[in-house]
Amino acid sequence: MRDNKQPGTDAKPPMPKWAIWAIVAAVMVIAFGSQFISQPTGEKISYTEFLELVRDGDVREITINNSNNVISGELKNGGKFTTTGAMLMSEADEQLLKQQGVNYDFKTPQPNWFTSLLPIFLPFLLIIGFFVWMQRRAMGQAGNIMSVGRSKAKAYQADKPSTTFSDVAGYDGVKMEIKEVVDFLRMPERFKEIGARVPKGILLVGPPGTGKTLFARAVAGEAGVGFLSVTGSDFMEMFVGVGASRVRDLFQQARKMGKAIIFIDEIDSIGRKRGAGLGGGHDEREQTLNQLLAEMDGFEATEGIVILAATNRPDILDAALLRPGRFDRQIIVPLPEFEERLAILKVHSRDKRMGSDVDMDTMAKATPGMSGADLANLVNEAALFAVRRGSTFIERIDFENARDRVVLGASRESLVLSPEEKRATAIHEGGHAVLATVLTHSDPLHKVTILPRGMALGVTWSLPQERHTYSREYFEDLICKAMGGRVAEKIVYGHLNSGAANDLEQATGIARRMVREWGMSDKVGPMAWNSQQQVFLGEDLMTSGREYSDSTARMLDEEISRILNEQEQRAHNLLTQHRAGLEAVAEKLLEEETIDGATVGRLIQESLDTPTSTTV
Repeated sequence: MRDNKQPGTDAKPPMPKWAIWAIVAAVMVIAFGSQFISQPTGEKISYTEFLELVRDGDVREITINNSNNVISGELKNGGKFTTTGAMLMSEADEQLLKQQGVNYDFKTPQPNWFTSLLPIFLPFLLIIGFFVWMQRRAMGQAGNIMSVGRSKAKAYQADKPSTTFSDVAGYDGVKMEIKEVVDFLRMPERFKEIGARVPKGILLVGPPGTGKTLFARAVAGEAGVGFLSVTGSDFMEMFVGVGASRVRDLFQQARKMGKAIIFIDEIDSIGRKRGAGLGGGHDEREQTLNQLLAEMDGFEATEGIVILAATNRPDILDAALLRPGRFDRQIIVPLPEFEERLAILKVHSRDKRMGSDVDMDTMAKATPGMSGADLANLVNEAALFAVRRGSTFIERIDFENARDRVVLGASRESLVLSPEEKRATAIHEGGHAVLATVLTHSDPLHKVTILPRGMALGVTWSLPQERHTYSREYFEDLICKAMGGRVAEKIVYGHLNSGAANDLEQATGIARRMVREWGMSDKVGPMAWNSQQQVFLGEDLMTSGREYSDSTARMLDEEISRILNEQEQRAHNLLTQHRAGLEAVAEKLLEEETIDGATVGRLIQESLDTPTSTTV
């Protein structure tokens, strides 16, 4: 069996704490035990009783301790006694002892050698102990200075894979792309016979929480080879050259394993574009990247070493890192679609007690845009809600509450609104809900509530349909719906308040991207200007400037303003037309606080003689 231990694991384990206390106890026994052992035994009597026994002739012999004046003696009947005398025995008492024929002797006990030397060496022992304690404390904080250049990669055993492809739900396309790596590590002869070369490096790209790290572990588990896992930040240290040294040590460990997978998570922390901004070409991060590039060129693909890396920012990686021969394949790990979300929910629910009313198909359809980590958190939140209810099963209401908490935020039950604020919130959310119902290209309305959640006093929630491209009409309806709360308050109350700040921010952001990036303005035409990149994201300080003139900037501002004003007027016309429906929705919200999209549609239908599909 191949030895997968890290370098330095053969070192002797540190001395346990109980052994240190045992040594201290032994020293105390040696120092002071002799004094307790030499203590005289016998009945304790007074000095007067001692003299009476001497006069009666009952005392055979005594011993006087010159250090503490303790007199220990033996009676003629075999009994023993102790007493305490004066500093100097009087002549009368001494004469009495001689007359009664008592044998007496003076004794001065000698201290042991350890007790004599302890006062001399104790200060030195304390000083040495202090320096040892300081050294161990420094080693605990900064690590052993001799091993600071070693890699911090975690090695997993090859014969006990903890993760396989069966643990990764969905993503069949990603599995097919990455399966070549598994086949190469299992059967490299097949590739050698035909002359094929497996990519040295594979870059997993996708949003956070989509399971990139899980895929890397599954590859190692399926292939049954060594797996070295390290994050990009593990290479960075306050000492110069440590990052490059750890990169060298990481590849040395992989070569000792024979066949191995090196997984670098969050590689963008060390793989950003070189020469960006004010950093120059001599900072620690760039030297670490240079060493990584050199190591990737230093081994052949036939060695059985494959590098996997994960990032959610491929746009800021250095071009030399992505060229063929290094990371020559990128695998996109996108947000899961409906079928994949359903499989992920089933995986995370298989060890939990589900109620009979839980429909995973409905939950998968109601969670578009959620990553695998979000879905795992959703199932766990549902379990927590079931425990709070005192139920032994997770039911549909628990999933509904968990989804509201994850998407809309936690309910703020401690926040109490005045009747005026509550009605204004109902009018505001009613405006959003009415427009979400009557607009043709809008996402279907799911729920509207005036219960405070997160940072909002009320929330209108639409379920976005799964799509990959969006039309100009869709974004126009989105802006119009965002203007609904502000316009509804203006129609009903005749004035505005600060409750529409987030709506205006969302609408302005969409309008800006329509004009600047998506070419959805007839006046601007088919031109696109991305947002200005920051220096730390890899753009050079001298070249990151505005790409258009002042006149173009004025035209862009005018177009953004035109779109916002047109959609605000459109929202005003629609809500004026559906004023009765707006009032009905607001009253229903004040009565029940939370209503669903079907109820909103029914209220609008009842308030009109025409169908709810009336649009402007």
